[in-house]
Amino acid sequence: QVQLVESGGGLVQAGGSLRLSCAASGLTFRSYGMGWFRQAPGKEREFVATISQYGGITYYSDSVKGRFTISRDNGKNTVYLQMNSLKAEDTAVYSCAAAAGGGVRRASYEYNYWGQGTQVTVSS
Repeated sequence: QVQLVESGGGLVQAGGSLRLSCAASGLTFRSYGMGWFRQAPGKEREFVATISQYGGITYYSDSVKGRFTISRDNGKNTVYLQMNSLKAEDTAVYSCAAAAGGGVRRASYEYNYWGQGTQVTVSS
């Protein structure tokens, strides 16, 4: 079965950096567009970033543009989210997701598979 497993979350001070990883199995990874979403307590799930199947196209939410970078390694079936200049408002559970068809997607309903998420906490 398809599995998406996130790692790399943790506690970091404001201004710091973290790199999240999402390892995929059970699917043809290079055939899927990938995305990162986050959900803070009491808030709805929010789009963060997305990358096309070969990494040529990326999109970011306005709130993270210029600070976060999404990338992927199709040889390792892994997508990454490099997060720099972290702010307290970035605190959330971050989840990766896979969308069949390979393109970029910004709506959560367009994704077929989801990971369990990893907690990111930014202290101010």
